[in-house]
Formats: sequence, C-alpha cells, structure tokens
Amino acid sequence: MIQARNHLDQPYPPAPFAAGVPVLILGAVAVIAFVTGDGTSWLPLLAVGPALAAAACRPWAVLRIGFLAVALGVGLGAWQAAPVHGQAVVLSTLIAVTLASCLASVLRRRRERVLAAVRSVAEAAQNALLRPVPARVGQFQVAVRYSAAAAEARVGGDLYALVSTPYGVRLIVGDVRGKGLPAVSTAALVLGVFREAAYDEPDLLDVVGRIERSLARNLAPDDFVTAVVAGYPADGRMEIVNCGHAPPLLIGPAGAVVPVEPVRPAPPLGLASLGGEAPSLEVVPFADGDQMLLYTDGVIEARDHGRSYFPLAERVPGHVSDEPSRTLAGLHDELLAHVGGRLHDDAALLLLRKPASGRVGQAVDAAADTTGV
Repeated sequence: MIQARNHLDQPYPPAPFAAGVPVLILGAVAVIAFVTGDGTSWLPLLAVGPALAAAACRPWAVLRIGFLAVALGVGLGAWQAAPVHGQAVVLSTLIAVTLASCLASVLRRRRERVLAAVRSVAEAAQNALLRPVPARVGQFQVAVRYSAAAAEARVGGDLYALVSTPYGVRLIVGDVRGKGLPAVSTAALVLGVFREAAYDEPDLLDVVGRIERSLARNLAPDDFVTAVVAGYPADGRMEIVNCGHAPPLLIGPAGAVVPVEPVRPAPPLGLASLGGEAPSLEVVPFADGDQMLLYTDGVIEARDHGRSYFPLAERVPGHVSDEPSRTLAGLHDELLAHVGGRLHDDAALLLLRKPASGRVGQAVDAAADTTGV
C-alpha cells in the first residue's frame, strides 16, 4: 500500500550543490576583481550570492554566504584602498541584501511546509479514493497505472475500483467531466456507491442503476461521468455495461486485440434524465489466457507534437505478456514517449488477466518478484 510520506521535518531536500553555486559566484567575482585590478567596480555583484542562496538554502546558510560576501567586500575594498564612504555604502547594501534574503528563505520554507502538509493530505485522499489494487483478485492477475496530469495534484477525475463480491469479481473504470475538487468529489461519490452496490446487487445493471440514481440526486445538470462497469459472474464470460466510455480492449492469448463496442450505446452516468438508450449488458467470452484492458480518455486522446492521438489498440500487441504489470509498464512508457514526457490529462489503465487454472499463484509470484511487490 502507498503510504503518505512525512515531509514536515524537511519539506524538500536541498537541491544538489544549492549552497555551492552562490559560493562559486562570490569566488568568480573576487577572481575577476583581482585579475582586472578594479575591485571596487565589482563589489556590488557580491550581492548576487546571498540573493541566489535565498531560493534554495536554509536561513543559516544564507547568513553564512552573506557573511562571506561582506568579508570579500571588506578585503577587496581594503586591497584597492577604496574610499571609506563608497565602501560603507557597498557593505551596507550587502548586509541589507543578506538580511532580506534570509527573511525570504524563512518565508519560503514556511510555504514549503504548508505545501508538504497539503501533499500528505492529498496522498492520504488518493489512498482512500483510489485504493491500491493487489496483484491478484479472485482468479485474476491485475495491474493498474494511474498518472495525474498535474504532478502536484495526486488525485483527479479519473476513477477505478476492483472488488471481489459474492457475484464474482466486479470493476469500474470511469472519467468525471471537469477537473479539480468538484471532479474528485464526484469520483468519490461514484466509487462509494459502486463498492456498496457491487456487494448488494446480483445484477450488474442494477449496480449501474444505483450509481445513476445517486448521481441524479447529487450532480449539477451539466455534469456527468463516463464509465465501464464489468463483472465476471461465471467461468468463461465477462459482463460489460458501457455508459458513454471508451470501449474496453479484449486481448486474446495470441495477442489479438478486439474493442468491445456496445451494441446499444448508452449516455454517460448522470444524463439518463435527458433520454436516449438505457444501458445494456454485453456478454463476451473470457477464457484462460484472455486479458481485458480498460482505460480513460486521457490515454487515447493523448497527442504528440504533430497532434496525432495515441493509437492504444495498435500498441498493445507489442507489449502483451503474461504479467499485467509488465504490459502496463511498457504501454505507459510508450504513452509518455508519444506525448513528449508529460501528459496533459489524467490517464488510467487497468488490465485484468485470467491465467490458466492452477497457474494463478505462480504467475502472481512471478509478477511480485519482477515488480518488488
């Protein structure tokens, strides 16, 4: 399980050589002044040292660098026999800049502590909202990859959950319209209702109906959630209800990829009152060795520099393996390479694989050894 780290004692570790750069600048100014023989003209540049230190160093480090700048100023002024008045002005400026930089460092560290506390709360919220999925659930091997577009956000509008119930393994992958806290709140609502209804309702369509009714009571008229709800009630078949979401990809043992398109497309969750087709239940064969990949729009709508979408279905065969975690790792790396290293929307991938009977434990143990789980 992912644990929230405690950043409060030291919000962010000092950047490598953070104090070294200001010292090097002071040394460079001293060398230039010595080589040119005009120390007094270069004295004002010594203020760059403590000013730069304020951006990365602790307050005491800023004071030490400021003290070094003042000492160099006194030395260079004495060496050049600078006028007392001019030297006093420069030294006063260095002292003032050092004190101001020290204050800036104190304020920066306070802001870092606040941000670290917010991050810790966000990590805890992520663990509560998007609970870590184990490598094995029931008969299946499972892997999940979630990437938030904003690295600082930790949580977003994409959602997923997978639970083992008296009616078989059930799962949901969805995407909330919008971003920010309202989207997170809606995602929490959907996941809470799903986890409860998945245990209570024998029929998968009734699970979707419970979610729809809850959203109808709590969402604004223009808000909605696209989602795929799936279940494995019996050997050999998978039930799928698609509510306006991208179609799951069914992957055969040979690596063939088939999108599971809904026969009757239904509107997203929260828009049932506007009319349209009611959600329908699709039943697809799901035998030993088969895999099913569910994902959010942030994956297939990711664009490269030429504005081309990420061709997920075309890239899957090149990464299919007996270990879902390895498959998703390869797809995720290729997705990041496609967009140039940074996603502009949240993206979630959930891969479900049914190994041959009697080989589930061996496959999961191998995945754990590979991923370090």
